[in-house]
Amino acid sequence: MSKMLWKLVKIVLQVFFLYVLSVLGGVIVNMLPLPLPGSIIGLIILLVLLHMRIVPKQFVADGAGFLLPILTLLFIPATVGVINYPELLSWYGITLLFITVVSTIFALGMTAKIAQKLEKKESLKSLSEEKGAEKSYASND
Repeated sequence: MSKMLWKLVKIVLQVFFLYVLSVLGGVIVNMLPLPLPGSIIGLIILLVLLHMRIVPKQFVADGAGFLLPILTLLFIPATVGVINYPELLSWYGITLLFITVVSTIFALGMTAKIAQKLEKKESLKSLSEEKGAEKSYASND
């Protein structure tokens, strides 16, 4: 039971850390004239912290894993909020929809290309390691 309680506390602390980064991003946006939402700035801060290995991946993995399955629920308030802005459903809204669809297709395409390149690189690396092991084995005979 205590192991389960520790995991719950760990998830709560990690989600709180992610929330603090989001709030920090909001503070930065309020202080500087940045054209991005504070939550995006918070994610950029998290990316930099993870990339520079200031924050280890394990420090946010369980909290992010907890939030990921309920991610769509977090978009409901924003979607319902669109009703307050009928101009988004006019020509302006159609333009935004088009931009969203095109950018999504672009992002998916780029992600696929990068994944293919990484997979090819990994397969070449494993192939060369196998050849090296075969040469080593053959020289030992």
